[in-house]
Amino acid sequence: MTDLRVVVDGHELTATWTGENTETREAITDALPLEGDAARWGDELYFRTEIDVPAEDAQAEVPVGTIAYWPQGNAVCLFWGPTPASRGDEPRAASPVNVVAQVEDVSTLSAVDGGATIRIEHA
Repeated sequence: MTDLRVVVDGHELTATWTGENTETREAITDALPLEGDAARWGDELYFRTEIDVPAEDAQAEVPVGTIAYWPQGNAVCLFWGPTPASRGDEPRAASPVNVVAQVEDVSTLSAVDGGATIRIEHA
């Protein structure tokens, strides 16, 4: 079942909530729709939000397709490949993030530049 619709510069993606970090997920759900101009950091896009929740079960290394909240930067992040902090091909955040959702297909994201507009909304 699809929970979220994620639009990145016209590329429409779908995502499902994970069972992790329920406080963060609730804060994001309450703030939907979220939209922002993203910065690109390797194969990660992130944009700042008004959401302010602490680290829950935060982790630095995340699976491909992860949507996470970065407590240190009050930002929502989308990972699809290695970042400058990676030790190989795995996505790795600059500092631990709260994983909240998983994008089903990230194949279109490699063509996206920094400055992309991201919108996350209920599916």
